[in-house]
Order: sequence, then C-alpha cells, then structure tokens
Amino acid sequence: MSVPVSETNRKLNTIPFDPELTPGARNAIKVCLRVQPGEKVTVITDEATKEIAASMVRELEVVGAPYHAWVLEDLAPRPLGDLPREIMDDLETSQVSIFAVQAQANELRSRMQMTDVVNRRKIRHAHMVNVNRQIMLEGMRADFLKVDRISVKVVELVRRAKQVRAKTAAGTDLVADLNPNYRWVKTSGIISPDKWGNLPGGEVFTTPGEVNGTFVIDGVVGDWLCAKFGSLREHPLTIRVKGNRLVEAHSANHDLESDFWIYTHTDENSDRVGEFAIGTNIELKDVIGQILQDEKYPGVHIAFGNPYGAHTGAEWFSSTHIDVVGRKFDIWVDSEQIMRDGKFLLEA
Repeated sequence: MSVPVSETNRKLNTIPFDPELTPGARNAIKVCLRVQPGEKVTVITDEATKEIAASMVRELEVVGAPYHAWVLEDLAPRPLGDLPREIMDDLETSQVSIFAVQAQANELRSRMQMTDVVNRRKIRHAHMVNVNRQIMLEGMRADFLKVDRISVKVVELVRRAKQVRAKTAAGTDLVADLNPNYRWVKTSGIISPDKWGNLPGGEVFTTPGEVNGTFVIDGVVGDWLCAKFGSLREHPLTIRVKGNRLVEAHSANHDLESDFWIYTHTDENSDRVGEFAIGTNIELKDVIGQILQDEKYPGVHIAFGNPYGAHTGAEWFSSTHIDVVGRKFDIWVDSEQIMRDGKFLLEA
C-alpha cells in the first residue's frame, strides 16, 4: 500500500527526539499495537506532544507501516469543538490509530467522535491523552505481557462475582454491586480490534450495577482537571456516592471541589458512576499525578459519566467522563481478598 506523505508527516519524521523515548515507543508499536508492514496507521498529535509522536513515527517507519500524521493545531483552533474532517476521513482507511495529545477543557466531544469511528471500524487504537516524557520512561516501558497475565486472572475472578469492596487507610470504603448484564473489559496494553485501549495499559473495568460509599481521592482526578491539580496526596478530594450517584464532594482545595462538582453536573448522567475499574499495571510504583498512567496503578478507580456502553453493554449515555484514583487499596472480590495495601495477592 502506498500512502502519500503529507506535510505533517514531513514535520514529524524530521523532528529530533530524545532516544530515551525509543523503548516506550517501540513497546507501543511492536508489543501493544503489533503493527504489521503494510498496515495503514493514523497518528494524531499536537504541538505539545509532537516529540513523543515523532518517536512513534520512527518505529512505524522501522516496521514498514505507511501512516498519515496530523498535528491538531495545523487543522483547527484548540480547544476542538469537533474532530477535524481530515482526521475523520483518514481513520476510515486505517487499521491502526494513535492519539497522543494533551487534553484541553471541553474537548471530550471530539474524542468521542474519534472513538465512534474506531469502534465502528474496529481499529486497533492507542489512546494516549496527556502522555508525557515520564510516562514514556515509566509506564510505557512495562512488560505488558506480564501485565496481561495478572489482568486475565483479575478479570476471570470479577466476571463471576456479585460484589467488589474497596477500602483504604485514608478512609475509602466503597462497595460495588455488579450487574451480570454488563460486561467486564480487559485493557492490559495488548490492544485488539475488539477494544481500543489507553496506553500505558493495565486495567479491567465494567459499568457497575450500583456503587455506594466513600472514596477519598488522594491520587488524581481525570480529564483536564488532572493537568490543573496534579497529585492530590496533600489535599485529597473526598466524595460520597449513594445509589450510584455523586451526592457530596469536599476538599480543602476549594477550586478542585468546585471544578469537580461543576464537571460532574454537566448533564443528567454526569454524576452517575459509569465505570468501576481495577488497575493492573503491577510495574507502576506510585501515582505520579498523570491520569493516563495513574488509572492503571494497582487499586480501584471509578469514573463518573459515560459508561462506554459499546463495550460494557450499558444502555445510558453521558457527554462527560472523569476518572478518580486513590492509593494503597485493600480489595475483596465477593469474600476473597485479592489486594492488600496496594499489592495484589495474585501471582502474575
């Protein structure tokens, strides 16, 4: 297959990049996405992330895969209202796609437009929102085959379960009653046509039947709030969930409290727990203040808003989706404890 090299391609394949990015980039292309010679790839990046994208473009050229690369600011002003038509059209002819950008406020709609195409066409898609150098040098260097092995063990347990309970010394005490009609999804970093995945990978998730309890968020919150507030170790956000809805949120950081409350009240389902997940990237040592990597840190995280119903089977929708992450969990699947103080009691 011969694909014309665009002006954007010429920019990316001539950009110098730190060779320390190469192991993570090679992991993404060869292990996680398993790109084959001749497969067409769509690479989407932005000005802030183009050095990382350049490292992955180099690996695509090594493999011999044709690609189109797009820098968002070349096509439309940020924040994006909609995904540019050029990218939408390019995705229609690709087998693989990579989205490596920094999130901006109110761009979730454009990302959903992209993943709608990805889902419909079953593109092997690497979603790398807010990827940075630290993530490339840490999470993206993980042994994803090992992460996949622990993920398989976890997902086999939870698929048979009726309830998951999570507690932390910081004060989290959360119970998720599971809906047998909703599927558990494994995104371990090994990306298939059946489910696009965040990179670095390492989680299993579902839409819960109902979540109740308290969650002390001493890790991070997601979407654009993550870049604004970073790690919440010093000033956690404590939330209470009742009947699967957010009913309280309190923090000594009043800007965080306010921004989170506004975000989770954007539409009628923005305050509804759409995702209940267990992080399985056992090679991560701590939360770093970056949601893309931190939601894979071993423990429980939940998200309010969009339940990714195309994958879980949930039939409701929200225009928003925000993850919340804590630290050092104890987890029980029904009566079996599978994690103590953030460490799995299962062998990979």
